[in-house]
Amino acid sequence: MSQASISQAPHRSLRAASLLLSASLLASALVACSRSGRDDKSAGTGPLLIGAAIALTGNASVIGQDQRIGLEIARDYFQGNFQGKGPALELKIQDGGSDEATATNAFRSLIGANVVALIGPSLSQQAFAVDPIADRAGIPVVGPSNTAAGIPQIGPFVSRVSAPVAQVAPLSIAAALRLNPKIRSAAVFYAQDDAYSTSESKIFQQALTDRNLKPVAVIRTSVSDTDFQSQITETLRRKPDLIVISGLPSDGGNLVRQLRELGFKGTLVAGNGMNSPNIYSICQRFCDGLLIAQAYSPESSTPINRAFVAAYTKSRGGAVPPQFSAQAFTAYQVLAESLSSLQLSLPPGATLAALPRAELRRRLNSALLKGRYQTPLGEIRFTPEGEVIQNQFYVAQVRMNADGRSGRFQLLPTLPNP
Repeated sequence: MSQASISQAPHRSLRAASLLLSASLLASALVACSRSGRDDKSAGTGPLLIGAAIALTGNASVIGQDQRIGLEIARDYFQGNFQGKGPALELKIQDGGSDEATATNAFRSLIGANVVALIGPSLSQQAFAVDPIADRAGIPVVGPSNTAAGIPQIGPFVSRVSAPVAQVAPLSIAAALRLNPKIRSAAVFYAQDDAYSTSESKIFQQALTDRNLKPVAVIRTSVSDTDFQSQITETLRRKPDLIVISGLPSDGGNLVRQLRELGFKGTLVAGNGMNSPNIYSICQRFCDGLLIAQAYSPESSTPINRAFVAAYTKSRGGAVPPQFSAQAFTAYQVLAESLSSLQLSLPPGATLAALPRAELRRRLNSALLKGRYQTPLGEIRFTPEGEVIQNQFYVAQVRMNADGRSGRFQLLPTLPNP
């Protein structure tokens, strides 16, 4: 190497270091500006956007379709009732699918659309994947049907209006034993690849043990399964009096139908994942007699439930609203009422839309958790952690009509909160 080359090397090194330092400082400044922009940016001058990511496709679409109806009824109801008295709201529904990847894309898309809050996803399995995304972004997310243990503990911006399985599931076991005190043995089926089903199955198994009914068989299935004949045949050899199913409408409905077709005549109990009239077309006449614990009764005579039932029956040709629709309505309601109370707390002439986006979301989350709401589910409120506090639950028995493809949930005597 020449002397000239040697003498220039330190200068080149200094210039390179200087350029690197400048680039680093510029990048830091851009990041700081970007963060500041996100924190300071207001929600805009138009309606406040509430996003919903629900399962409109996939195995859980029968749940998501129920939820879409409930959300749309809530949107129209509160739009009419808040006219001139609350902030203008807009609902954006996006397909969250029945898997974690689709739900993740839906959440990110809605967050990018500048939503003030999120409703969804449809499944607990998805919630464990996507709720942390909303929580890190400081966006309130309300679970309409996420009942697995641990959902509110995901983060401070996560809450749910769906009562946890630990409260609801044991009620159907108690009802089964009241209807048939001669039950002595039980078997359990659950979808091992679904967080809700796995969580609920543990509750069911504990409830059976508490009643001195240790399961004679515990069978793991999958939400994508459609053929259960080998598992059923092996289970029926053990002669259970009661079979408990934790699954979603598609796999659970097929399991119910095949259990009856293969000769099981005992009592069937299903979990909350099958709490939808959409199961009728799957298990058909074999749905008859199925017991399901519920967090909603269409027979409740409160003003808000009467309004909800009237709107639902009008839009659905006289059909009775199911729990998933009522819970979706409630998820929208708690956000709408919280935003309305925030609007009333502002000085005259001030609007929520003018607040910095992050500030609005923080205020909304705080107001939501402190509120008390008269909903189709009855009166509810939240713990500081975001867990729903609900006072009334029910157990229903499916009664199919003569056509074998339609039916209803016939409520058994009212059950208090355990």
